[in-house]
Amino acid sequence: EVQFVESGGGMVQPGESLRLSCAASGLMVSNYDMCWVRQGPGTGPEWVAMINLGGQRTFYKDSVEGRFTISKDNAKNALVLQMDNLKPEDTAVYYCALWRAGDYDELRGQGTQVTVSS
Repeated sequence: EVQFVESGGGMVQPGESLRLSCAASGLMVSNYDMCWVRQGPGTGPEWVAMINLGGQRTFYKDSVEGRFTISKDNAKNALVLQMDNLKPEDTAVYYCALWRAGDYDELRGQGTQVTVSS
């Protein structure tokens, strides 16, 4: 059974940083295209960052380009999202997911809450 456990969220002020991690079990992250998805208050889920299976290619939602960095920690079988210069509009629950057929796949984890507020 594939499971994802997200962690690293918290409450920060604008301009600060957080590092999210997603521990995977039931599959090897190095073998799959993967992504981070977020769901803000009163909104539907949206993908924010995607990385290909080899880790050589990354893609970002325009609003996070230059501030977020997605990577894989193959030794820990984990997906990582480094978030810098956070803004209030980044407030959301963040999930990791497989990337399939041009979109995010099922959200399997509980997510981790990120709140950016002064």
